[in-house]
Amino acid sequence: MSDTTEFANEKATPLGGFAPAKGSDAASFYDPTKESLMTRIGLTKESFKRAPGTTRGMVAHGDVPIEYLEHDNPGYQQTMKPRHLQMIAVAGTIGTGLFVGSGSALATGGPAGILIAWAVVGVMLMNVTQALGEMSIVYPVSGGFYTLASRMLDPAFAFSMGWNYLIQWAIILPLELTVANTTVQYWNTSLSQAEWITIFFVVILIAVLFGTIGFAEEEFWSSLLRIIVAVIFLIIGIVCICGGGPKSGDYNHYIGGSLWQSPGAFANGFKGVCSVFVTAAFSFSGTELVGLAAAETPNPRKTIPTAVKQTFWRVTMVYIVCLTIIGLAIPYDDPRLYNGTGASASPFVILMVKAGIHGIDHLVNVTILIAVLSIGLSAVYAGSRMLTAIAETGYAPSCFTYIDKAGRPLWSLVAICAFGPIAYVNCADVGGAVFDWLLALSGLSTLFTWLSITITHIRFRRAWKVQGHSVDELPYRAFGGVYGSYLGSFLIVLVVIAQFYTAVWPIGEQPHGAEAASTFFQTFLSLPILIAMWILGYLWKRTLPKRAKDIDLDTGRKSWLTAEEGRAYRAERAAAPLYVKIYRFLFA
Repeated sequence: MSDTTEFANEKATPLGGFAPAKGSDAASFYDPTKESLMTRIGLTKESFKRAPGTTRGMVAHGDVPIEYLEHDNPGYQQTMKPRHLQMIAVAGTIGTGLFVGSGSALATGGPAGILIAWAVVGVMLMNVTQALGEMSIVYPVSGGFYTLASRMLDPAFAFSMGWNYLIQWAIILPLELTVANTTVQYWNTSLSQAEWITIFFVVILIAVLFGTIGFAEEEFWSSLLRIIVAVIFLIIGIVCICGGGPKSGDYNHYIGGSLWQSPGAFANGFKGVCSVFVTAAFSFSGTELVGLAAAETPNPRKTIPTAVKQTFWRVTMVYIVCLTIIGLAIPYDDPRLYNGTGASASPFVILMVKAGIHGIDHLVNVTILIAVLSIGLSAVYAGSRMLTAIAETGYAPSCFTYIDKAGRPLWSLVAICAFGPIAYVNCADVGGAVFDWLLALSGLSTLFTWLSITITHIRFRRAWKVQGHSVDELPYRAFGGVYGSYLGSFLIVLVVIAQFYTAVWPIGEQPHGAEAASTFFQTFLSLPILIAMWILGYLWKRTLPKRAKDIDLDTGRKSWLTAEEGRAYRAERAAAPLYVKIYRFLFA
């Protein structure tokens, strides 16, 4: 049956997918809404049974290769609401990178250095999210960008990138448990490290039990708290800079931009800015979760454009404005930026202490703690979805394709959660060194993932054109088009070069011998591992990249327009009033 004939026999559903064609076996489609509420949220014995068939009537189009069948018909429940999707990427980025990491970045790059770095990385992020949004609407498939990289680029490369991404999140889980323990020590509690790690691990496991909806609700409310605290900080910061702080504090007079004059705008010159580029890039890691979550939202065509746009504006603007206030209010040579640990090194806390405002530091520390646990939960979510996708393409044991009636990739969740107890290593003296090398295994994973997204988008656009399609058929087009992906790729490569530069010639006294080698490989170890796994993937499956005319553009395609419909749709939007156009450009 040709694609055109098959499309004509299908009926579009309000859920953004497609109902089975007339005469097909409707009984093979599983509707999770028929289950009890307790089963759907994972609180019954029945919820742990494997979900039969597919969900929401989403069917494959054209000839379906076996390795893509599960991606086209995911067993996940499409339970994420627009508000959930819009907050998921925000939750993964506005956290310790802003509340704590910005302090060390200020000390390294100075107030001008951090603004330059975050602005450039913000442009890079915009192009990555736009490319991801365009593809995720057309292909809301299990595994998201991993599956599309396997199809559009090369299965062996996708295998390498997917496992590297999986390892990254698997290591982040015990790391965040460790950071949570450090954060809570701000209150000088009597419980031991092991006891706090156990408590936090149990909290994450309970949240995991509730499946997708548990993750989505937690991310929404924790993100909202972080944004509220950031806004409170901005208001207090502006008042302090203008001299409106308490008389007993350091901000009882106008300081304006004096700190840009003394101690200065840049802390370590060009090298400092290069170092902050890397910090800025990693602070945005997690924005790509929107691509993984697309398979679990009922109407990607409606929700993903809003999520992509709001993610960029919220994350970038919150970072840029907060970093501006930090650079104006705190000198980069403040000793607390160097000597503090956990919340005590947070510029949010330092500003409150300098201003003589009591109590807010505890609110900031609570927010940091919630953010840390939220990122730990995101690690379980992202790692489990990626492991399931890798298994669906045959590069991991098939047991990891198991998805239960609550929409949980059950054995994948177990596998990722099994990394949690590694956090107890920190109870030993060698814990810090062990974690340094564990993190080195996937140190550049985020940048490789983003690069794969932009290159995949370039290949997608090429195949789309070669196979006779028009961009007018795309329900959503990336703001910069294919040129935006070229720019994004270029900026990502620049950040990797900056990482190499600062790894070989770090700030301060230059290391020698074994110390220099250790510093370099802790930064760049993931690159040779990525290449080795790429070679392994090729030797295993003997796959090669396909020519643009041979790339499969039908499997998993859930949303599209005819060229005429696309032009009519965009003509209608072009005729809207100016204020509506501005709103749509920014948010809808």
